[in-house]
Amino acid sequence: MALSPQKIRLLAERLRKAEETGVAIDPIRDQLPVGDLASAYAIQKVNTQHWLRKGRRLIGRKIGLTSKSVQKQLGVDQPDYGMLYADMVMCDGEEVALARVMQPKVEAEVALVLDRDLKKKDISISELISAVAYAVPAIEIVGSRIANWNIKIQDTIADNASSGLFVLGNDPKKLEGLDLRLAGMVMERRGEQVSLGAGVACLGNPLVAALWLARTMVQVGAPLKAGDVIMSGALGPMTGVAAGDVIEVRISGLGSVRTAFGA
Repeated sequence: MALSPQKIRLLAERLRKAEETGVAIDPIRDQLPVGDLASAYAIQKVNTQHWLRKGRRLIGRKIGLTSKSVQKQLGVDQPDYGMLYADMVMCDGEEVALARVMQPKVEAEVALVLDRDLKKKDISISELISAVAYAVPAIEIVGSRIANWNIKIQDTIADNASSGLFVLGNDPKKLEGLDLRLAGMVMERRGEQVSLGAGVACLGNPLVAALWLARTMVQVGAPLKAGDVIMSGALGPMTGVAAGDVIEVRISGLGSVRTAFGA
């Protein structure tokens, strides 16, 4: 049985309060019917509408759970998605105050920026590729309002796919001539290698993940638009960060992106 609208609003408010106070909460999955992803997305949507009313501006979407091993761990067979707001994006090299994200961790990703709307329900891969203006390397700084990252699929969906901030590289590349499937990734923390991966780890290809997102957004009545950013999913394992850490990501064919964490 699906949750009542009142219960959905209460759980959404709990997540907002955790964000506002910096005090993480217990997992919320036990208050949702087992396997009920629709209610988890309904909680996310309540908070999306709340933040839009408060003046935040939507500039794209992120894709989570693109790793088959992580999907298996959480008992799902598909990715999830969350909202990207204008106040979440950081510049290459910009320092991040550690307190801006609860329980921060970092992932290396390919970010795609669209040149046109994607409104067709049966979008093809060729139409998606034609709609991408450019790609850049990116660092996603994920966070969780759930204590100790004790999450399952319903927790992370409700919590805006564990979104925090994201850092975009400043040297855009056209897709022509790029093979994102084979794009190798290295992430370093303070000069030490902490994560390795490639585009194939992201649903086989970051473009496959982006195609899933584009079709899903049409299905839920919120199609992607020109100018939107797509954070297409992790190319390798995430890693924790602490004050003073410098994170640099290099992705073959796309270049590098860097951020540092202040006190």
